[in-house]
Amino acid sequence: MPTVKALQMARERDLDLVVVSPNQSPPVAKILDWGKYKYEADKKAKEAKKKQHVIDIKEVKMRYKIDVHDYEVRLRAAKKFLASGNKVKVVVMLRGREMQHSHLAMELINKFLNEFEQDQIVLEKKPLIEGRNVVMILAPGVK
Repeated sequence: MPTVKALQMARERDLDLVVVSPNQSPPVAKILDWGKYKYEADKKAKEAKKKQHVIDIKEVKMRYKIDVHDYEVRLRAAKKFLASGNKVKVVVMLRGREMQHSHLAMELINKFLNEFEQDQIVLEKKPLIEGRNVVMILAPGVK
C-alpha cells in the first residue's frame, strides 16, 4: 500500500504509522498507538530485568600461615557463596619476606581447591601468582 494512503488511514484512527522492517523490499509498517507500544515494551524489559540473576564475585582472603579453624571458616564461606550461585575469588596474600615462600601459598590454594568435589565447581582461573597474591577464581558447577 502506498505510504500516503497508510498515513491517511493512521490519522483517521488517531494512531501512528510505525516502520517495523525498513530493510525489506517493500518496507513493512504497522498502524498502532506508539505511546502504548513503547510503554508495554519498557514494562516487558523491566520485568525481564527483575527475573535475571546477577552473578557477583565474592572474595575469600587468607594468608598461608592460616590456622585450621580460620581455614575452615573461609572454606565454609566459599561453599556458601558457590551454593548461592556466585563466583569465588580465592586470594592468598603474601607480605614482605613471605614472597620467598610462595610455594607454600600455592600448596594452600591447591589444598583449598581439592576440598571441593569436581562436579560442584568449575575452575575458571588457575592459581597464579599476581604481584604479592596468589589468586584463583572458582565458579559454581552443574548440579
